[in-house]
Amino acid sequence: MAELNKNEMEAMRILWLGEAFKPAEVQEQFAWEIENATLRSVLAQLVEKGLVTREKRGKAFFYRAKGSQRGMLSKMAPRMAQLFTVGSTADHIAQLIRNEKLSREEIDELRRIAAEKAEGK
Repeated sequence: MAELNKNEMEAMRILWLGEAFKPAEVQEQFAWEIENATLRSVLAQLVEKGLVTREKRGKAFFYRAKGSQRGMLSKMAPRMAQLFTVGSTADHIAQLIRNEKLSREEIDELRRIAAEKAEGK
């Protein structure tokens, strides 16, 4: 899995929102200001890393995420567990839970998921 910098992660977040976007559409949705030339470089890097496709339609190029957000998380989770908790997924999840402010509803959802896992679902 390719390492992503802050701008690349933001571009991926946006590209996962829809079908395909022109660079100007990605730029409009960025959470911070990014220059057009910088954004085009970011998109080119994502294409090179194999995470994004680029398609020419008329005079415009459209960019689309190749995989899903969930798919990328599934690939990155074991690497993050290895890096932060010597490979223990359970320790990694526990650390994330300890560090977050969770609502009662979120805690209930986590309990539901854990119960399903315990039952083998």
